[in-house]
Amino acid sequence: MQADTQTSPVLASVLMISAMAIIGVVDNVVILLAETIGLWQFHLSRAVLMLPLIVGLSLLGFGGLRPKRLGPVVLRSVLITLAMLCYFASLALMPIAQALAGLFTSPIFVLLISALVLRQKIGPWRILAVLTGFSGILIVLQLNPYEFDALTLLPMAGGLFYALSAIITRSHCAQESTVALLAAMVITLGLAGAIGVVALVVYPLPVSDGPDGFVTRGWVWQIGPAVPWIVVQAVGSTAAVFMLIKAYQIGEPSYVAVFEYSVMIFGPLFAWAAFGQAIGVIQIAGIALIALAGALLGWRAGRAPEPEEVT
Repeated sequence: MQADTQTSPVLASVLMISAMAIIGVVDNVVILLAETIGLWQFHLSRAVLMLPLIVGLSLLGFGGLRPKRLGPVVLRSVLITLAMLCYFASLALMPIAQALAGLFTSPIFVLLISALVLRQKIGPWRILAVLTGFSGILIVLQLNPYEFDALTLLPMAGGLFYALSAIITRSHCAQESTVALLAAMVITLGLAGAIGVVALVVYPLPVSDGPDGFVTRGWVWQIGPAVPWIVVQAVGSTAAVFMLIKAYQIGEPSYVAVFEYSVMIFGPLFAWAAFGQAIGVIQIAGIALIALAGALLGWRAGRAPEPEEVT
C-alpha cells in the first residue's frame, strides 16, 4: 500500500522553475572553476561548504537531518551521484551540447518508467508535452540525428539514473525531510569526490591544461582563483536542490520533470548576458517549444479532475 502524499502541482512547478533558474546561473560558473581544479576536488570542496548551510536550514526549522527510511534515501543519493558523475565525465569526451542533451532525456525515462513499470496512466497531453519539450531541447542544442556516437550513451545513462532518483523521491521519499534528502545527496557526492581525489593520487592520469583536464585532474593546492566560484556553486546549489527535491516530493514525477527543461531557457540567457554567448533564431524556436511544453502541461493539470483511487 502506498502512503498518502500531499500533491500540489502548481507549487511543485513554481519550485522546479525557480530551482532551474538558479541552476542555470550557477552552472555557468563551472567552466570558470574548471580552469583551476578538477571534478573530484570540486565535488568534495562544494560538499564541505554546503553541509554547514544544510545544517543551518535544519536549525531554522526547514526539516530534520535524520532520514526516516535510510535505505531508500541512500539509494536515491547513489543514483543522483551516478547521474552527476556520468554527466560531468561526458563533458571531457564530447561537446557540452551533447552532454546536456543526453542528461535531459531524464523526463522521457520518467515517463516510460511511470507508464511501463509503475503502470501509471499517462494521458496523451502529458506525452505530447514531454515530446514537445524534448524536441525543443534537441533544437536548442542543434544536434544532428544522423550522426550517432556511442559516447552519447554516457550522458544518457546519467539521464536514466536521474529519472530513477526522481521516481524514488516521490514513491519512497515523499515523507522524508527535504533537508535530510539534501544532506544525504551532498554527503554522497562529497564521498565520491574524496574517492576520486584519492584514486588520482594513487593512480595519476595525464592532465590537460584548463577545462579539458577537469575530469582527470587530482588535488590542486593553489585553488585561490576557484574559491569564489565554488562558494557561488555551493550556496546556489543548496537553495536550488532544496527546491528541486521539494518539487519532486509534492508533485508527480512525470509532471514535475518537464519543468526541468526550463534550465535550457535560463542557462543560455545568463550565458548571453554574462559572457556574450549569442542565441540564434533556431535556438529561440527550441526555447519556445520548451515554454510551450510547460504551459501545456500546466493548463492540463489545472483542468484535470482529481484522480480516482484504484486497487
